[in-house]
Amino acid sequence: MILIVDSGATKSDWIALNDKGEQLFLTQTLGLSPEVLTREVIEDRLANNFELSKNKDIVSHLYFYGAGCGTDRMKNFLREIFKDFFPNAKTEVREDTYAAIYSTTKIGHQGIVCILGTGSNCSYYDGHQLFQKVTSLGYILMDDGSGNFFGRKLIRDYYYHKMPQDLGIKFAKEYNLEADVIKENLYKQPNPNTYLATFARFIIENKEHPYCRGVIDKGLQQFVNNYIMQFELATKVPINFVGSIAYFLRDELATVLERNDLILGVVRQRPIEGLVEFHKETI
Repeated sequence: MILIVDSGATKSDWIALNDKGEQLFLTQTLGLSPEVLTREVIEDRLANNFELSKNKDIVSHLYFYGAGCGTDRMKNFLREIFKDFFPNAKTEVREDTYAAIYSTTKIGHQGIVCILGTGSNCSYYDGHQLFQKVTSLGYILMDDGSGNFFGRKLIRDYYYHKMPQDLGIKFAKEYNLEADVIKENLYKQPNPNTYLATFARFIIENKEHPYCRGVIDKGLQQFVNNYIMQFELATKVPINFVGSIAYFLRDELATVLERNDLILGVVRQRPIEGLVEFHKETI
């Protein structure tokens, strides 16, 4: 059995294939980011999944693409956990950027590949190798244009009384905005970046409101300025995207890219489908 995993900060999509490339099952766990979770939490999330626990001894190959897997230390941390849980599996751990590349860009083709989901990232793919200009420092300092970026913006504007009154009333009805609740989730609970990203739904659902439209436009433009424009070939190759923010704001994204003379390529909500096709070619 072959397991292919696309793991973001919020959730992980798992697809199992047999040696003929036929799908055996599809399942989900919560996100498994090694940067923000302990070994115990990750082991618990694996063990609590029925399909994974049932089949863990017959997995022969595990291809894991995950948020927070950009360093050797984090890769090795996960490999040790997977080695114990899937004792007979040959395991490969790569950062989620490779999932974005393999699901949007064919081998041998050039492109800039961006992640706009709970977090954000951007890479250049020359058809064979990946290149990055920006080293991510996590959601507190970076992640421009991401779900947690927009969530942080909404909460700050609400508390600084910069959000229009009509929208602020609606915002307060949909979310618990008590200071103690927000601080509890940000400073005492796991995955504060995921918590912030839950507020992004509001800006998507109200994207026609002038305030939301302005915040979205500025956030996406900031992502273009700080990430995409780092590459000299930015205006010459397609810009591909994966992630819920890119998917649900693809019209707004197209407008911002056109304004910057950039070429919008493939936009996928989740890269897992493209990953399966990529790995089927190697079975």
